[in-house]
Amino acid sequence: MSTWNRTGPIVVEVDGSGENLRVVDYAVDEALRSGADLALVAPYSVRGSYSPMLPAYSPKSTGELADDAVRRAVAHIRHRYGYGVELVAVTSEGSRPKILAHAAKDARMLVVGRSRSRGPQRLMNTNGHLMLAARSGCPVVVVPMSWKPSLSDRKIAVGIDGTPLSAEALEFAFAAAAARQAELVVVHAGLPAERAWTEQDPDDAWISRADQVLSETLSPWTARFPTVKVTRFLSSRQPAAALIRESAEVGLVVVGAHSGALPIDPVARRSVAAMTSPVAIVPHHPTEEEHAKVQERRTALSAEFVVPTY
Repeated sequence: MSTWNRTGPIVVEVDGSGENLRVVDYAVDEALRSGADLALVAPYSVRGSYSPMLPAYSPKSTGELADDAVRRAVAHIRHRYGYGVELVAVTSEGSRPKILAHAAKDARMLVVGRSRSRGPQRLMNTNGHLMLAARSGCPVVVVPMSWKPSLSDRKIAVGIDGTPLSAEALEFAFAAAAARQAELVVVHAGLPAERAWTEQDPDDAWISRADQVLSETLSPWTARFPTVKVTRFLSSRQPAAALIRESAEVGLVVVGAHSGALPIDPVARRSVAAMTSPVAIVPHHPTEEEHAKVQERRTALSAEFVVPTY
């Protein structure tokens, strides 16, 4: 089971841009749907934009710009949604990852925007989102700046691989589907992590084994959320490719990711970078038993190495 505090607020990053208000709208919708408070957070750096080439130019300080950004966001929320959602607004000086991770440490969700960057810059931003999820310990929903509410929001997709990494992602996806009264598409793609299937396996054996993985993984969650309609989707594509394909038809894609200092999640990274729909990165919190198994594997591997002496 997951360990984050589900009674906390929904935290959303505010950067002062017009496009960011769509990200704020997404967070407000989630707050209204779940009955949670909303926290607007605007990180800023003390480094200003003053240029000695323009001595007559006297810009506002970064702190003042952050204050302006949250004021505009609050005004936007009150104008569009009234006073139906309780909110707080915070500006804080420091690095973006540090401020957002601290603000979201007890949150049920952190909502951030995905910039329109391309190439290496997009990969860097994606790694930043994965690090935020790992550091904050709560789900991080990455919302494209072009997002708008649509009928596809009534459909959610989640990727599973039959390992404990999917546990928190499944719980989050089922809870989100129940709150939205949405259909849940469970995607199982590629080879299962716990066994290797040879090319000689017939197609019916592949389908049978994949369906068994799905049944065993979904059983506790379908019992806990009986009202959620579940569609199983098996694919021989690579996991990221299957999720990207499915994202065109849904309003939210949920992926599991590792927690810790240096999370390595190629499927989550490619999904966040390539999808046009919002993506929820849900960190997995290893149990003591899982930690013990990892330590056993490390001990076994270290025993295989022989240090030559001369």
